[in-house]
This record gives sequence, structure tokens and C-alpha cells, in this order.
Amino acid sequence: MLKLLRVVALSLSVSGLISQGLAEPLWAYGFLTPAKPTDVANPTFPPTRKPKADKSVEVQLAPQHLPGSTASYSLIDIHYGGSVADWYPSEHPNMPYIVAHGSKGLGKAAYACGFCHLPNGKGRPENAPVSGQSVEYFIRQLQDFKSGLRYTSDNRKANTPLMIALAKAMTKQEEIEAAEYFAAIPWTRWIRVIETDLVPRTHIENSLFLAAEKKLTEPIAGRIIEIPEDEEQAQAMRNPHSGFIAYVPKGSLKKGEALVTTGGSTLRGSKVIPGKTVACATCHGPGLMGLKDAPSIAGRSPSYLARQIYDMKQGTRKGLLAVQMQPVVSQLSDDDITAIVAYVSSLP
Repeated sequence: MLKLLRVVALSLSVSGLISQGLAEPLWAYGFLTPAKPTDVANPTFPPTRKPKADKSVEVQLAPQHLPGSTASYSLIDIHYGGSVADWYPSEHPNMPYIVAHGSKGLGKAAYACGFCHLPNGKGRPENAPVSGQSVEYFIRQLQDFKSGLRYTSDNRKANTPLMIALAKAMTKQEEIEAAEYFAAIPWTRWIRVIETDLVPRTHIENSLFLAAEKKLTEPIAGRIIEIPEDEEQAQAMRNPHSGFIAYVPKGSLKKGEALVTTGGSTLRGSKVIPGKTVACATCHGPGLMGLKDAPSIAGRSPSYLARQIYDMKQGTRKGLLAVQMQPVVSQLSDDDITAIVAYVSSLP
């Protein structure tokens, strides 16, 4: 695989290794305005069971239920990052301590893996969809976070430094347990992709777009807007059965298909004219479901995928395979990235 990637790297223009003129896909990072050089992420505090100010304590302590679940949690339980509201425990393997409560070495400051990434590992647009990834890939990412090889291009994104701190605290055994747990959960469809010229007006909470209305009234303007199918279920209840809608620009699926399946190459008579990249299956395997250390990408969050491509272009992801990917993505434009991730996310 590495030999193949090196051949691919040499076949593409090295002049594109450092991105020039590429605008940050702000929609992918959950911001509306470009970052300033002095901007930093807001600090992340240890998990707390302190009631929030927007609801009465009685409401926050009342037991909550979901259809098909025998579990009962209060809103305070659901939003306590030190543990997991595991609504459907029969749908996944036995949850190890690291997934249910976080690294033991951090004590009360630990965040549970399953809190952010959900018990089924499907995650949300602001973080990583980790279920169904290979053990090898999962552990390599933790090691890259630990060693400073994986960061974010937008210093305002708070969950990246949090993830780095959590990864540094994990023992080797905790890494293996988390990797094996999420690898054992097959990836299934979670995102509904819709081509459109208009999207609902939105606002942002903690890097997540939320709809301010049901009507589609705002021009999509080259963005991808990824919102919960049901805000109450996704936000208040953290329901792992409640997925997301990704609104993508019209025409992006067809353009993305060409780039993903052929690299954008064309035929001129009997001659093949190379495109600006290579077919994604070269590295990510049949159906884009991954090959050992290369991740599965089919059907995953377009916001997440776009961030990774941009971070690789900017060089803030410096792990072994991320570096090998730099020349593969070096010539992609803003519109190319949008089209690629829209198409990949639409795949089963």
C-alpha cells in the first residue's frame, strides 16, 4: 500500500504540496468567519453534573425515555461527559471502561469516548465517525494525536486539543480496548444527502449547525450544511438512532462521482488524460470501506471528511498516511472538495 501511494505521489504535481489560495471550508469547522492569527480554542472544562441555567432543576432531573429502550436517564445524566447515556446496550459489544467513562488516569477530568462519538461510534459532524474503522487505523490516529502529528487548521476548534489531551492520557491497553470496541461495530447509513440550491437558515452551537426554520430559504452558496434530522433527539437526548441531513450544492454528486471514481481523468480518443487526483478506491478499497490502515470513508460525515482533506493540504495532519495523501489532494479546489465529500457521504 505504501509503495502504491508513493507511486501516486510522484505522479502528481509536487508544486501543489502546499495549498495556495484554498479557502478554509468554514462550514466544515463550524464557524461563520475566518480565524484570526491570535484566535485560540475556548478551554474545555472537566465534565460536570451542574444543572444548566436554561431549564429548571426539576426538568433536568426528570427521567427521560426513548422508544424501544428500557433505559432511563435525566437530562443531567445525558449531558454529563464523564459517562454515556447508553440507550440501546444490546446493539453493541460490552462497553469497556475507557468508552463508558474515559481514561482512568484522568479521574474526574475524563471524558468518555462514547459521550462524544456516541455508543455506536457514529459520532456527529463536529467530531469523528469512528465505528467500523480498523484497529490499526484507530490506534495510529491516537498515536498521531499524542505525538503532535495530528492537529486542526482552525485553532478555534476546541475538541481537537481536548482529543489530544485525552489521547495522551490513555494507556496502551485503553487504546486497544477502545479500538477493538469501535472496530466491532459495523458502519451503517447515518446521513441523508440532499442536493439543493437552498437550505434552512441556521445557527451554530459548539461547531454544530442547527436549523432556525424548516423552510429552505437561504442560498447554499457552495457550502455543505449538515444538521440533525431531529434537533431534540440529537441534541437534548443524544439519541444514537437519530441521524443527520447533509444539504449539498446541486450538481456536486455528479462532479464528485467523477473525481472519486476516476480521479477526474478523461479519454481523448484512445488516450487517457490524467485528472487532478486519483480514484479514492486506490487507497480506501472497494466501496471505500477501508484497507487496514486506510480508513473507511463511505457514508460518513461530509463536514468531517472536508476537514481532513483541508488539514492534509495545510499540513496540520502529519501522520504517515496523511503525508502520503498530501500530493493526492494537493490540486483539489474548494468546489472539488465539496463535490468529493458530498458524493462519498451519499454512498451506502
